[in-house]
Amino acid sequence: MTGIPFQQPGVIGAGRVAQALALAFVPHSTLPPLMWGRSLDRTTSAATRVGAVTASAIDRLMAECDIVAIAVADDALGDVVNALVALPAASRTRLIFHVSGRSGAAVLEPLRRGSARTAAIHPAMTFTGDPAGEVQRMAGAHFAVTGSSADATKHAQQIVALIGGFAVEIAEERRPLYHAALCHASNHLVTLIAGASRILEDAGVEDPAALLGPLVRAALENSLAMGFAGLSGPLLRGDARTIGEHLNMLAAQSPDTLPAYRAMARATLAELKRGETTPSTRLTALDSLLAVP
Repeated sequence: MTGIPFQQPGVIGAGRVAQALALAFVPHSTLPPLMWGRSLDRTTSAATRVGAVTASAIDRLMAECDIVAIAVADDALGDVVNALVALPAASRTRLIFHVSGRSGAAVLEPLRRGSARTAAIHPAMTFTGDPAGEVQRMAGAHFAVTGSSADATKHAQQIVALIGGFAVEIAEERRPLYHAALCHASNHLVTLIAGASRILEDAGVEDPAALLGPLVRAALENSLAMGFAGLSGPLLRGDARTIGEHLNMLAAQSPDTLPAYRAMARATLAELKRGETTPSTRLTALDSLLAVP
């Protein structure tokens, strides 16, 4: 982006992502980032923590900042856009972007019509409230970028590069699909581990996390490196007897986990059918075994 470092970036929001972004901008701006949020006390605390300055009002932030990041909850994004549209156009602002995963640039269309460059820049990572650590993790992370124009996309990609990330362009109409994939991989993984931990507790294991840790980490690394070819275990072998024992014991000893086990086993079976890596006769037997009663 021409003119980097920024004169003064602005961040709307005071949560985890807002703090991490503000801190990431600090080395690249002439003036400290401005932060604005609905709670003055919370925003002041967040700004102080990351070396930013609290904006007394949102119109001040828009008037003084040459780039603005909207880092609020998805459900609050529309209200923020409406508030910004009501303000006088800020000629200094080179780009306004939000960090929502599910939405593209279209949600900022009222601002684009007001002559602003607009984009969605979503970091594909989790934020835990450690701004310094998260700035380090953003360097090397991937960011989903959707711009309202080729120029806006270029600016968004340059911002990602500035903080050390890698931009991946996602088409506007495919943002929900992109977000579903991330939720499926990360959110559902947490549910999967929680269920496996309960099963181990029912089996008498005192520290399920310690037992699962090495196994799950290896499975994750294998799947990222090899895709579905990293699969191992009884489903791959077509071992209907073992799967049957699993189903019987879960029904008897850990019934609340049985629906999720069966669903994941059926999803795995569907992938095996697509790849044709297990003999069809064994797949048929597994299909019957895993059918929902």
